[in-house]
Amino acid sequence: MILPKKRDPRFITVRRGGTLQDANHHLLTIWAADCAQHVLHLFEEMQPNDDRPRRAIELTRAWARGETTMSQSRAAGGHAMAAARDLSGAARHAAYAAGQAAVVAHVAAHELGAAAYAIKAARAAAPEGEGESAGRLECRWQRDQLPEAIRELVLDDQRLRNDICWFVFDC
Repeated sequence: MILPKKRDPRFITVRRGGTLQDANHHLLTIWAADCAQHVLHLFEEMQPNDDRPRRAIELTRAWARGETTMSQSRAAGGHAMAAARDLSGAARHAAYAAGQAAVVAHVAAHELGAAAYAIKAARAAAPEGEGESAGRLECRWQRDQLPEAIRELVLDDQRLRNDICWFVFDC
């Protein structure tokens, strides 16, 4: 479970009673897609004929550009997560990262799901004994990608939800 029991209004759009502006929702979506894209190769190396996670990332970016609907992005996220179900290790986590990224269009707080699963993928792909180090490197890479407009929001969210995200944000 990567979502808190009580939803943070900073991740609820203003249309739904929260404080999240559309521009920042789009930035969260793009950042989540970047996190998932960074580890996508770990899935594609194991499942080269399955394009569901790649398609989810593409539709996520298309939603942020206003080229597709939230429902299409969300559905693609479900398909990416279905691609993960029969897998294990890095490939599974990479597909889940893509799925989580795609559902950010629907629920912005899934941005940490994409990031957390990408870190788990990097850890799982690392040589034995190097998983923690690989996870910290991935976490730092992700933080380097954060746009300034959402940087403090995401870093605070990582601090608040680190315990329900497998403590992957200790970097």
